[in-house]
Amino acid sequence: MSWTDCLGSHADLPSLDTPLDVTRAQWKERLPRQAYRVLFRHRTEPAGSSPLDEEWRRGVFACRACALPLFSSPMKYDSGTGWPSFHTVIHDHVATSRDFRLILPRTEYHCARCGGHQGHLFRDGPAPTGERWCNNGVALRFVAADEPSDEVAHGRGRCGAIDTR
Repeated sequence: MSWTDCLGSHADLPSLDTPLDVTRAQWKERLPRQAYRVLFRHRTEPAGSSPLDEEWRRGVFACRACALPLFSSPMKYDSGTGWPSFHTVIHDHVATSRDFRLILPRTEYHCARCGGHQGHLFRDGPAPTGERWCNNGVALRFVAADEPSDEVAHGRGRCGAIDTR
C-alpha cells in the first residue's frame, strides 16, 4: 500500500515541488509558540504531551509548518516512549543530519521541504526496518482519511490551525 492510499480523495497537500518562500519570522508569526520552538529552534516537547501519540485512525501525519506528508498511519507504532513513533518515513520527505546537542551523536531528522526539526532516528525499532523515527507531536498535524476537504485546504484539523500559504 502506498502512503497516498491513506488520504481521502479530498486531500490537497503539498509535494516537495510545491514552492515555499517563508522566512523564520513568518513561521514564528504563523505557528503556535511551542510548535515554532520545536520546529525551528530544535527543542523537544515533554514525553506524553502530544495527543498524536494516541492517534490510530487511517490518515497521514504531515509537517505542522508546511504540511508536507511525512508518515502514513500504517508506519506508526507504539514505542512506549510517549512520543509518536514510526518505523519508516515517506521516501524523500525527510532529511537527516548529525546532532551533538547531548554530547553523544544522534541522527536528527527534519522536513525536507521547510527544514523544520521533527525528531530523532534510533535503531531500536520493530522489524522490518529496526528503526524508530521518534517525532515531536507538536511538529506534526494529522490529516484523517475522512477529514472534510475544507479542513485540509485551510490547515485545520485535530491538531489545530496552521497557515499553509
